[in-house]
Amino acid sequence: MADGRRIHIITGHYGSGKTEFSVNYALKLAEKCERVAIIDLDIVNPYFRSREKRQLLASKGIEVIGSSLADQNSADMPAVSARAAAPLQDKTCQVVIDLGGDAVGAKILARYRPYFIEEACDVFCIVNANRPETQDVKGVLMQIKAIEDIAGLKVTGLVNNTHMLRETTLSDIKKGNRLVRNISWILEIPVVYTCIQSTLMNQCLDVSMHTMLEMGIDTKLMPMQMHFREDWM
Repeated sequence: MADGRRIHIITGHYGSGKTEFSVNYALKLAEKCERVAIIDLDIVNPYFRSREKRQLLASKGIEVIGSSLADQNSADMPAVSARAAAPLQDKTCQVVIDLGGDAVGAKILARYRPYFIEEACDVFCIVNANRPETQDVKGVLMQIKAIEDIAGLKVTGLVNNTHMLRETTLSDIKKGNRLVRNISWILEIPVVYTCIQSTLMNQCLDVSMHTMLEMGIDTKLMPMQMHFREDWM
């Protein structure tokens, strides 16, 4: 979806909404692309893994590749299936990689680096300005540097996913946009998406373009369905 690239690596600090974005992004790709795969390379966080939504994703024709431990989705072991290489080799397949959110998680990319060198890929950093570790420029820059140093890849785009789950307001979105635009200016990389909780989309549609620009929202809006949070959570 961005710059015609085929491989999309999604990273972000714990609690940024990285996996939620990965699943939403894969579903969006599937609306336009015949072949889509999501590879769960998050071996750091034992909760909210993209492979937990295998049934939903498969119903949309999306191949889900995660642990080599078959259906043991919650097994907290770094056992990535050997099948992960297949969609990376397939030039007709759009690939979303849900990567662990820190330097430890980035290490696993080393085994797939030849595929990323062979063709350009997206590396999106998901930023939630409401998380303590990424609430300011220094915190986000430290995270990006650590991931880039370990993975050997440069972040190509920033995603503002500032939220407070179902308590998210447009003020949260505005706060996140200020932060990612500062990062964008410092690192000279674009802000590619502004995530909006689906419940807020109607409010955005009611806001004038001038007001949206004043809020710093001039990027593509990504409506976010909360697939990992039940109504009672």
